[in-house]
Amino acid sequence: MSVNLKIGFNDNFITNSSYTKFLGVTMNNTLSWSNHIDLLMKNLSKACYIIRNAKTYMSALSLKVVYYAFFHSVMSYGIIFWGNSSHSSIIFRIQKKAIRIMEGCGNRVSCRNLFKKLQILSLTSQYMLYLLMFVVQNKNFFLTNNENHNLDTRQRNNWAW
Repeated sequence: MSVNLKIGFNDNFITNSSYTKFLGVTMNNTLSWSNHIDLLMKNLSKACYIIRNAKTYMSALSLKVVYYAFFHSVMSYGIIFWGNSSHSSIIFRIQKKAIRIMEGCGNRVSCRNLFKKLQILSLTSQYMLYLLMFVVQNKNFFLTNNENHNLDTRQRNNWAW
């Protein structure tokens, strides 16, 4: 069902849009994050190109700095919003591609040990880390079980989900 709202002031009306960009995060009207993921794909593919070209001139340590500057910074921005999207698997594939480029491996090599070797968190791990950091930094927005009910249980100081 589609609702056509006319919102305006002094004969100036706000036009409907299927997506909008706010603080660098592109949201669409269904919150599927597909528009944001498409933009991320383009930027992260450029970062892979930069890493591939820099690999011939840099040491492994310097290449890791390039990864964090061009790839990781773009990937992790706003990850707590789009990280659980069904489209995020595309970004994870591009991240694995970047890791393989850094290590000089083929397309079919497992990245599990490469992530460990380089000490880089995968997209899923990065998403969980950022969510946990958000929760810890904003504890006052979450209720504990003790605040939710009056039962004196062993779990009374845990957060109520």
